[in-house]
Amino acid sequence: MADIDAWVWWLIAAAALGIPLVLTAMPEFGMLSVGAVAGAVTAGLGGGVILQVVVFAVVSCALIAVVRPVAARHRAQQPELASGVDALKGKQAVVLERVDGGGGRIKLGGEIWSARALDSDAEFEPGRQVDVVDIEGATAIVM
Repeated sequence: MADIDAWVWWLIAAAALGIPLVLTAMPEFGMLSVGAVAGAVTAGLGGGVILQVVVFAVVSCALIAVVRPVAARHRAQQPELASGVDALKGKQAVVLERVDGGGGRIKLGGEIWSARALDSDAEFEPGRQVDVVDIEGATAIVM
């Protein structure tokens, strides 16, 4: 054990830190693993044990301090491109058959949809433009 170079131990530590990264999907382990690789490079270049530990700590902390907030901000963002029924919300449609609180038909995005009025007292006659506010199953809610 004494004849194994320090850089090999750092690489073993990097691999050991990579295992929980894969199993738990916690990116912090990956950042610690990169810090261990930096410690291995320092050991390979002839740096002392204290310098190796300092490089490991600085690189790991810097990565956590920089990458974590960026990843959290990226995860919190809503997708810019809506798809499926989310893309239909807010669109305009044309009434084909009278729409009221009980139902009706509209033409939305080139397709015929069943629809009902958001306000149960509202009534929309054929030919009128309405706004789609929500989609419930295969029914567009309009106003």
